[in-house]
Amino acid sequence: MGIYSKYRISKASAEKVPPGEVETRYRQLRSRTFWGATIAYSLYYVCRLAFSIVKQPIIDGDILNATQLGVIGSAFLLVYAAGKFVNSFFADYCNIRRFMALGLLISSGINLILALLGYLDMAFSLPGFVIMIAFSLLWGLNGLGQSMGAAPGVISLSRWFPLRERGTWYSIFSASPYLGEALAFVLLGFVAKHLGWQSCFLMASICGFAGALVALFFISDTPESRGLPPIDRLASEEVHPEDRLPTISLQKRVFRNPGIWIIALSSAFIYVTRYAVSGWGVLFLQKAKGFPLEGATSVTAVYAVSGIAGTVIAGWLSDRVFKGHRIIPVAISGLLSLLSLSAFLLLDGDYFLNMFLIALFSLSAGVLYCIVAGIIALDIVPRKATGAAVGIIGIVCYVAASLQDLLSGYLIDNFIVDGQYDFLPVTIFWILAALLSLLIPLLGRRWLQARQATV
Repeated sequence: MGIYSKYRISKASAEKVPPGEVETRYRQLRSRTFWGATIAYSLYYVCRLAFSIVKQPIIDGDILNATQLGVIGSAFLLVYAAGKFVNSFFADYCNIRRFMALGLLISSGINLILALLGYLDMAFSLPGFVIMIAFSLLWGLNGLGQSMGAAPGVISLSRWFPLRERGTWYSIFSASPYLGEALAFVLLGFVAKHLGWQSCFLMASICGFAGALVALFFISDTPESRGLPPIDRLASEEVHPEDRLPTISLQKRVFRNPGIWIIALSSAFIYVTRYAVSGWGVLFLQKAKGFPLEGATSVTAVYAVSGIAGTVIAGWLSDRVFKGHRIIPVAISGLLSLLSLSAFLLLDGDYFLNMFLIALFSLSAGVLYCIVAGIIALDIVPRKATGAAVGIIGIVCYVAASLQDLLSGYLIDNFIVDGQYDFLPVTIFWILAALLSLLIPLLGRRWLQARQATV
């Protein structure tokens, strides 16, 4: 009962903000909550990407091979998928401030244990099967902690922002994963090169702990918990009749909504390509194109930075340029992501060409994902069931990402010519996924547009 009381959604505060101070106080707390959630969620990604950065040193040290790394990565993603589905439904009922901080503390602790395990292996040369089992179990458990990050961040938008502003702010919040990826590839790449792969996990742990503190000190659960009126009264927004229904009823409606499943399927293939690049991009640049570790992480960091731009402009493109016609920017960004990813994978080129191509892919994929999985999804679900939508989309996306990790690791490890990796089979797989991520929302466009018009 104590845990339930601690983590359930906050009750309305007995102390009310004076009427003359409501607007100022609301904007202050809204800003603190938004930026706190954005920074905290970006640090989730630092704790998530340490493993991707150390794959090359682990392979070169004959500790694990690519297939084993794929299994470990898949364990993380499978646990993450299930955890995100369950935790996103729970998050609709939860105190998002404490929920988000707890996930970061779990992830930070797992990274710390992996760092200590690495130092033990360096000192005592642990058997390979011990490393494999320990990494699989611990990195899988990290997926559980990581699954507690996305839903509170998105729910904070529905609790603190009116519908008319939510698309723009969602696109900014959606840049947080790319911000975290950029920080991870630059900071953790530097640490891995100069201090060893074990220290990479240690630094990720420190970042995760810092993120938990940010969540606790900056995020507020609801306006009512801080003595403010509900968001519909703050924003003079008419309450949709659906929003008066119990949360469980709204969650069931979201689950039965075919539009959410169309969005989820398209998003799944976007995730295949995104996780292919973020999870295997460093190794691909090193083995297929001969880049050194520092150069490979620098190129991949540009991928992360460009994704920030893509997600930030997604709301502006959708709302202002195309006047709410979501499918037009989806078609343009989907085609650009397909062409740029294909060119990156199939062309050699120098350092700057690869940087340009991966940046273009990241920007366009960021726009595509933000509009499909974020803005359109928020268009068609009630405010009180935002977490349910996040959970459904999340489990489909991360099951796909998990299968991608398994299949990519297998294709990389089992197609070796003259002692060198042959990346052509896995390249074809990644390009097909990019094609499907474009075709699915286009084929379902009439239904999605019809749903938007009726919300």
